[in-house]
Amino acid sequence: MSDASHDIEQYKSLVEQAKAAQKITPAAAGNLNGWLTEPKYSDYVADIVQHIDQEKWKQLDDVFWTVIPFGTGGRRGMMYPFGSNAINARTIGESAQGLADYVKEIKPAGPWKFAIAYDTRHRSREFAELCAGIMVANGFEVYFIDDYRSTPELSYLIRHKNCDCGIMVTASHNPPSDNAVKVYWSSGAQLIPPHDTAVIGKVEQVNEITAANFDQAVANQQIHIVTQETDQALLAEHVKQSFPGPRELKVIYSPLHGVGEINVRTLLETVGFDSVEIYEPHREPNGDFPNVPGHVSNPENVAVFDAIIQHGQNNRSELILATDPDCDRMGAAAPVTTDPTGPWATFNGNQLGVLLADFVMEKRKSAGDLKPENYVVTTLVTTLMIKRVCDAYGVGCHYQNLVGFKWICSVMDIQDPAHFILGTEESHGYLVGQYCRDKDGAVACMLMTELAAEVKAKGISLHQHMDQLYLKYGLHSERLVNIQMKGSDGMKRMEKLLQTFRSSPPSSIGGLDVECVRDFSVLEKKFADGSVEKFEGPVGNLLMFDTVVEGNYVAARPSGTEPKVKFYMFAYMPKEEIKDLASAKAQLQQRLDAYEQDMQAFADSIT
Repeated sequence: MSDASHDIEQYKSLVEQAKAAQKITPAAAGNLNGWLTEPKYSDYVADIVQHIDQEKWKQLDDVFWTVIPFGTGGRRGMMYPFGSNAINARTIGESAQGLADYVKEIKPAGPWKFAIAYDTRHRSREFAELCAGIMVANGFEVYFIDDYRSTPELSYLIRHKNCDCGIMVTASHNPPSDNAVKVYWSSGAQLIPPHDTAVIGKVEQVNEITAANFDQAVANQQIHIVTQETDQALLAEHVKQSFPGPRELKVIYSPLHGVGEINVRTLLETVGFDSVEIYEPHREPNGDFPNVPGHVSNPENVAVFDAIIQHGQNNRSELILATDPDCDRMGAAAPVTTDPTGPWATFNGNQLGVLLADFVMEKRKSAGDLKPENYVVTTLVTTLMIKRVCDAYGVGCHYQNLVGFKWICSVMDIQDPAHFILGTEESHGYLVGQYCRDKDGAVACMLMTELAAEVKAKGISLHQHMDQLYLKYGLHSERLVNIQMKGSDGMKRMEKLLQTFRSSPPSSIGGLDVECVRDFSVLEKKFADGSVEKFEGPVGNLLMFDTVVEGNYVAARPSGTEPKVKFYMFAYMPKEEIKDLASAKAQLQQRLDAYEQDMQAFADSIT
């Protein structure tokens, strides 16, 4: 085995030879040489040298081909003991140190306060202790949740303790190989401009990372353990969002091996639901997610509900809820009819957003607590059915927002949070109330349970209630298609695809002519006749293909956290055109199938 005492110049030469032989990309070679030669990476040289000796060029290329970026959800990726494109003690430490440096620069007089929490993933506790120690070494007073807890609980803690910033150690619904830090500002929301780019700049400048001993810092009261206090305070805030109504409902809840049980179970019981079963195969906190299909704990994936549905049919349950590992997303399934032994179906994120928005507004209207100044916040890739619901209730809907719940929370603070009703995005994120600034799976579970109990009391199922909303507001169908582009050349292929969409967009999608392409990177509409028109909106790497039929369009964007391009597909039929709902649904599904076929073929032809 080689170690750091070997001639570094020799290993730099081997790296250059591997680059020349195309065993490693030029970008990876540059980053790798930096880790071999710069003093700040000296702790990792022995492991890197061993990999070079063993000619593990594919692995070295994967972990060095770029510097792991800050995306929509923070700094997220595969864990590996070293590498600029991996989650490890160095990249986590740089993130915490850069955050500390930035806070101290813009608030030089202090005092500084920091909050941190972690989930069930491998090394999450280790990384949380590391971040806490770094912040203590930088003069911060630290509030530490000393057990597996949810991302919204961390957001709440930042606001509760008036912290300057915070970190949640989680990779959300990513595979078991991954971990991440989600970085939060004093508002309790994830970083937005100018703070995001400024923190990234500080992270890139980090050389020395100093961390205090965690246990000693706790003993010195520089780190405060606030688990029970925060649990109780957040529960009280959650209960304030509850609506009175029926409570007869048999519920199964799955935490998907994550943190959610403590928040969800306690909340449902507190607001009066006494028949809540925790699905035992998914109950154990376990970063391998052993009993979830594909070991990916994502409530957006209908497959995670298959086994739970079978169990629910057998014991005549009436609602199934699931949250992702850090409990900021919620998914749900319910019987299609009022017979729980019959067929079940899941709801997609857009449907859940519509159900919750209509439920909350109806409850507030009935209580005389709905005013014209109230508003809902969604995103550009969330169903426009929610806007139509808002229009019917006479409240505002801010839907021109980029993907990422941080943008929803930003609108809250710009528009006055006192008038906020609900925030929702298609990726199963929901928030009511002002207590935090991130999506919250626990409060979404509570509201879905209250809605399900209410429609049960009316003698219909949740799916039948959804159909009633389609007949009232028009039929909306949506689909999300992901095209994976992994590896060191994935970014190049993504860029090529998006650039081709901009320069030579498809003239039709799914048999419908494309009227114009909205390019949010430059805020320009490009029409089929070649003319260009400016429009107002947020600036981001997003394209919208509007067809000639109103409400039928496709959006494309690169993921902010994973190596893939995401296609959001929307089909719509006005209520006046619906003659038979089942036939209308089939027609829109055929349209979405045609969208998907065309966009996949277009992507294949480019990449």
